[in-house]
Amino acid sequence: MLESAGRCVTVAILMLALGPACAGDLQLKVTGPDGKPVAEVVATATARQAVAAPVSAAAKSRERTTAVMDQQNKTFVPQVLVIGRGTWVEFPNNDSVSHQVYSFSPPKRFQLPLYKGEVHSPLQFDRPGLVVLGCNIHDAMVGYIYVADTPYFGKTDGAGMLRLKDLPRGRYLVSIWSPRIADDGAVLSQEVELDAPGPATVEFKLRQSLRSAPQPRPHPNNWDAY
Repeated sequence: MLESAGRCVTVAILMLALGPACAGDLQLKVTGPDGKPVAEVVATATARQAVAAPVSAAAKSRERTTAVMDQQNKTFVPQVLVIGRGTWVEFPNNDSVSHQVYSFSPPKRFQLPLYKGEVHSPLQFDRPGLVVLGCNIHDAMVGYIYVADTPYFGKTDGAGMLRLKDLPRGRYLVSIWSPRIADDGAVLSQEVELDAPGPATVEFKLRQSLRSAPQPRPHPNNWDAY
């Protein structure tokens, strides 16, 4: 009995010692053809084969229950919002003019009434994929909501860097996206093995020049058709 209890204590101590090693960090960098860092690039890490482990607190924090897509100076802020599947999004209008936000992208088709200042009830984005936003009043306005089907996602910072923390060890498909990227989709994904004590690193070196600005989407002729 004492021997059995001793084994249990030993296993428990071993699990505590090895617990942090069951998860690791993924460090990502994106540079343009000129070698300069590219900011505001969406990155996702999808498990191909991962060690069975509960989703970490860091991953859960990335799966925000509510996010905000604002409107300021006839611009969506942020222009690119990345969220986890199932997240609710608020669309406040903090501009001096009225807007009518819409999308006819397959993951989320909707149209908000013309408004200024008032806050509509948030909308839930429960299908993964890219949702392109427009304004029926201002054709030049365009925004994007990227709905990730993984708890491991984020955007690169001003140095073109992103660090995803506490991923279970295993193999991941790392993919990037931005409306400014012109490279073929085949070179925008890489597989990486997360099994070393230190962070795994992956770098994307874009070959094509970045697009100057995203193009607005056309208006649907008939909302009932979408």
